[in-house]
Amino acid sequence: MKLTFLGSCSGTEPMPDRFHTSYVIEHNGGVYWFDAGEGCSYNAHLMGIDILAIRTLCFSHCHLDHVGGLVNLLGTIRKLEGRNEDPSKSITGHKIPVRIPTLRVWQGALDVLQGPSDTLQLPFECDAQTYTDGVIIDQDGLKVTARHNRHLGDPAPEAPWQSFSFRIETENQVIVSSGDIKHVSEAVPLIDKGCDLFLMETGHHQVDEVCTYLMENDVPFGRLGFFHHGRAILADPKGEHKKAQAIVGDRVFIADDGTSIDLG
Repeated sequence: MKLTFLGSCSGTEPMPDRFHTSYVIEHNGGVYWFDAGEGCSYNAHLMGIDILAIRTLCFSHCHLDHVGGLVNLLGTIRKLEGRNEDPSKSITGHKIPVRIPTLRVWQGALDVLQGPSDTLQLPFECDAQTYTDGVIIDQDGLKVTARHNRHLGDPAPEAPWQSFSFRIETENQVIVSSGDIKHVSEAVPLIDKGCDLFLMETGHHQVDEVCTYLMENDVPFGRLGFFHHGRAILADPKGEHKKAQAIVGDRVFIADDGTSIDLG
């Protein structure tokens, strides 16, 4: 099981060496894709990730810094399949589960992809569905459980939640990913049985405040990784890392684009 950050930046203006948020998990020969910020397929391809091995595509919410690379990702899959000469890697005829809080954004991406021809030909099928709290993916030994958060506020009565955090489980590893959240406590119900790695966004939070909360409340995590960076980390990643280490020790890291972690 391997985790790779394709983009580590929050929704800022363009930053040197950082694209918007996206990460993938490689597991049992498949690639599980989480969010699709700008440049995600560009980085994945150049880093040698087999994009044709994509098994699922999950979006925490539909802000631009999480979906801005979706059209290009689908186009890249189509382009690579058109050049693929290895039948064992072919994605033609496959069905890719897509979990996204609103289908309007998904349809918009397809509209852009088809361009002026008003036709859309993908060699693979996308099973796009909205979701709510609970298990949204259970495939090839990898399970994803979603839980809503208040990043986009409380929905109107009877309206669905539009922003989620994830618990990602395999037989040997558990990752909890905050998504964009209003407060770190919103992710704790996904961690309460313990997790090997907690991924926490910093676009809306300060590193020292997050670390202090986790320690003071005895939240049971193994390692802590910061991503979806806000301006404090973008301005001084080494300084922010030292702040975090002073509170939680050496089990914390700050992700860069291209950071890969072998989780066993």
